[in-house]
Amino acid sequence: MAKNDDVRFSDFTTGEKLRVIGLVARMAKRGMADDGSGRVLKDLQDRVARIEAKAQRRKNSK
Repeated sequence: MAKNDDVRFSDFTTGEKLRVIGLVARMAKRGMADDGSGRVLKDLQDRVARIEAKAQRRKNSK
């Protein structure tokens, strides 16, 4: 059977889930004010990517 290396929402801790949900909500709010360049969201996307990387490292260490 193939190993699935993707991070699913169930792989996050409760705290990480809450932080991701909050960041996505902030992205939605900022997205309405975005001029189409995407630069407005870059810092929040980077924060979510770091949370995902942490969950991936934890999943791979099991």
